[in-house]
Amino acid sequence: MDKIAISETKTIQTRLVMPPDTNHLNTIFGGKVLAYIDEIAALTAMKHANSAVVTASIDSVDFLSSAKVGDSLSLEAYVTFTGTSSMEVHVKVSAHDLIRNEKKLTTESFLTMVAVNENGKPVPVPGVFAESELEKELYSSAPARKENRLRRNAYRQKQI
Repeated sequence: MDKIAISETKTIQTRLVMPPDTNHLNTIFGGKVLAYIDEIAALTAMKHANSAVVTASIDSVDFLSSAKVGDSLSLEAYVTFTGTSSMEVHVKVSAHDLIRNEKKLTTESFLTMVAVNENGKPVPVPGVFAESELEKELYSSAPARKENRLRRNAYRQKQI
């Protein structure tokens, strides 16, 4: 299987923050942002794998700032690392106040998606390679994030 440039896995979505999406402070619910993140991660992974995918883990979600009613949300996702059937997807969410023309990073997340066949069994995915400095940093730090996932899973297994 040939490797694909990380930049080729890029997926972008734009959303408008509406009143039903917000809390009593008129800022978007964190759960709504999580749903958007999971959706774009799945789309990115499916595009890369040419396969159905399932979410294996949401490794981290950092809520850095909030978005308010009327803001445009831009979600950008990339496959930053792959295993045999798994893909690490990095998602960034930015808010854009379209009236004031002010932009800010609101959320950053790493997810692990697994490519599956029609029976739900894992299937192989192409690898990725990094080109830009940021891509190289994300790619080279991925094994440490994977190790953290494995440690969390081992800890949970001891609890059962």
